[in-house]
Amino acid sequence: MSNLVNRAKSIAGNQQALLLLVLIAMIAFFTSRNSIFFSNAVFGNIISDWAPIVLIAIGETFVIISGGIDLSVGSTVAISGVVAAFSMRSLTEHGHGSTQTLIVGFFVSVATGILVGAINAFLITKTNVVPFIATLVTMGAGSGLAIVFTGGGPIGGGPDAAIQLSVPKVGPFSYPGLAIVALVIVLGFFLHKARFGRYIYAIGSNEFAARAAGINTKAYLAKIYILSGALAGMAGYYYYLRLGCGAPTSGLGGELQAIAAVVIGGAALSGGEGRISGTVLGALILTTVTSGLIIINVAANWKQVVVAILIAAAVLLQEARAKGSSSKLLSNLFKKKN
Repeated sequence: MSNLVNRAKSIAGNQQALLLLVLIAMIAFFTSRNSIFFSNAVFGNIISDWAPIVLIAIGETFVIISGGIDLSVGSTVAISGVVAAFSMRSLTEHGHGSTQTLIVGFFVSVATGILVGAINAFLITKTNVVPFIATLVTMGAGSGLAIVFTGGGPIGGGPDAAIQLSVPKVGPFSYPGLAIVALVIVLGFFLHKARFGRYIYAIGSNEFAARAAGINTKAYLAKIYILSGALAGMAGYYYYLRLGCGAPTSGLGGELQAIAAVVIGGAALSGGEGRISGTVLGALILTTVTSGLIIINVAANWKQVVVAILIAAAVLLQEARAKGSSSKLLSNLFKKKN
């Protein structure tokens, strides 16, 4: 009995384990309501929704762990996809092949995201504008420019092969989806195993102490926001592949979804805490909720209610864990004194 209690306590203290159980419970619930949910087609749709969200959420994870926030990721997705769409349409009109056009479009989209990230980095590290305001500025500018450039409509005319790339080829995964999984693994290594990641945690925990320890905090913060922009640019390109066009509404509300995935995944908005695995599961839970509610014929607006409950539960769990750690620390100190 005591072993079961200890095991339950261990699971309760592990955010990733709890998230995995929640995800399994959701899949079981939606499948029980409609057996169609447990199918390769539905899982393929979930992964297709998950891929761009996890990209911007991973970037947001780096930013939040460093103690910042990036509100511009959603608009960066839009402007990157739109600029890439214009470039690919131009290349197609001039007779360039699909492969060449798609490769150029990818780099244009990522470069656009990097530019937005660099602007954020400049505002935050050089002019000392707080991240919330700096990224709010680029958020408004990016979404506004996307609408101005397109007139509010989608930009097509690119290679016909684009949309085929988003079709699942390996189980529920498309080839770009598999590339995103590989990228997430690499970024997870950099965050949790490399010096780059250790410095990010140090900056988020105490920037002053990190600076005193010799870490060039401004340089690392700049890299983090540029990385976030680059990942948002990739997400913009992925939306182009899925839709077959660049739409100014792509990524709409993406910043809220990214932040929700990060918080549900166990990251602390105060900085210094968070894991890539938690963000991956958080994003997967969000997309599973969306698809599940649609399949069981529940109004999509209920998604916001479910997400709000998940965020509240994640925050309460963090608070409980923090209090438990504090109590344990005080107890150990008291024992040592005696």
